[in-house]
This record gives sequence, structure tokens and C-alpha cells, in this order.
Amino acid sequence: MGWSYRKSLKVGPFRINLSRRGVGHSVGGRGARYTRGADGRKHVTFRIPGTGLSWRRQVGGQSRSRSRGRRW
Repeated sequence: MGWSYRKSLKVGPFRINLSRRGVGHSVGGRGARYTRGADGRKHVTFRIPGTGLSWRRQVGGQSRSRSRGRRW
């Protein structure tokens, strides 16, 4: 198993995530959150606090790996 790195800085409703792959950010509260990862993918998440139930959906089109075409 390899090493990994992740650091999260919280500033009000904003969160900045630092990882080996780059910088990502998110905004929102306990019930809803919009996230953009270091790889450029965007997600929206809705949660019901206290239940463990959540719904997550990628937004903004296809993922980056599919937009590049076939990979051999």
C-alpha cells in the first residue's frame, strides 16, 4: 500500500482540500454541498443529517476520462 496525503482547511461554509493530486474545494452545509475535486469533477450531495442517508450526483457533463476518448 502506498502513501497518500490529504489536508482540509475550513473557512466558514467553504472547504479547501489539498491532496497529492491537487487542490479541490467545496461549499455548503450539513444538508447540501457542492464539490469540485482536484481532478475537475463536480458533484452535488444532499444529506439527511443524523440518518446516514445521502444522495450524490456528478454534474456538468461527462467525467474527464470519458471526454478524452478511448484509452488503450
